[in-house]
Amino acid sequence: MAQSATSSSRGRVRSARLETRITLDQKNLIERAAALQSRSVTDFVLSSVQEAARRTIEEHQRLDLSVRDSAAFVEALLNPQPVNDRLRDTVNRYRQKTGN
Repeated sequence: MAQSATSSSRGRVRSARLETRITLDQKNLIERAAALQSRSVTDFVLSSVQEAARRTIEEHQRLDLSVRDSAAFVEALLNPQPVNDRLRDTVNRYRQKTGN
């Protein structure tokens, strides 16, 4: 089902514009790909760019989290906190429940 260029599949009005200059070869490639998916060029470009943007943001967030978590893990290994009563009690309860 074709969508109007001014509304998205969720019914929100598209009011912002995004423009770019491309080569004729790029245009032909994009038009061919859109046709193969039976989509308008606008819909094809928008969904492709949106997915690429989401993927980029997710990869960046994973990398940020990974670096931060790695640093915290190394810090905990190099400078462990002393065992406190709460941890000792937790270990004892675990051993009683599991028989270890």
